[in-house]
Amino acid sequence: MFSNIFSSEVFQETWYIIKSQFLLSIWETLYVTFLSTFFAFVIGLPLGIFLVVGEENNILPVPKWILRVLNLIINILRSIPFLILMILVFPITRFLMGTVVGTKATIVPLVIAAFPFVARLVESSIREINPNTIEMAQSLGASPLQIIFKVMIPESVPSLISNATIAITTVLGYTAMSGILGGGGLGKIAINYGYYRYKTLVMILAVLLLILIVQLLQSLGTTLATKANKRLKK
Repeated sequence: MFSNIFSSEVFQETWYIIKSQFLLSIWETLYVTFLSTFFAFVIGLPLGIFLVVGEENNILPVPKWILRVLNLIINILRSIPFLILMILVFPITRFLMGTVVGTKATIVPLVIAAFPFVARLVESSIREINPNTIEMAQSLGASPLQIIFKVMIPESVPSLISNATIAITTVLGYTAMSGILGGGGLGKIAINYGYYRYKTLVMILAVLLLILIVQLLQSLGTTLATKANKRLKK
């Protein structure tokens, strides 16, 4: 597999692939990652908050069976490996996107795989809030919605940013796996060239780029979370 990896012929082929496909693949990876994470938060953020505030003795209690059903759905979706989930949701993907192959088509399974994960992360962030802060808001006559939007979410911003970083890097890993089933991006290059065509150097470069993107996103998320935490302390 690693024989002649640094030969001039291999370098020439690799350079041609880099020039012709890598830039587009990086864009596809970032586009799908950020868009899928955004929609996952659109669904997962209110769901995660609801799992906390809907509990008995909390600010918006609901019947226990509702929370049990939601928790069951979330646990089931989180337990299914992503590649299997992609296959299972083919009918939904085809209905929404008109196809099950390609970069845009991977957004549907990515969102379905990510929003339960996001919901759990948001739930964890909300539970970290000091109960005394919520009790103080209640004693001042704040309504449940005011407590959610003016107390819970602002107080959990640093934790939410940290968890958003975890979510986006997880989705990035899913996009790489989606290349096996026709998804685009760096995962497709790594699989099509590195695995099917035995172009090891191309695969290594694609993997290194994925690692670099993860490191950049993680550093950015840590910086933003730290700054948000300092602002809250002031």
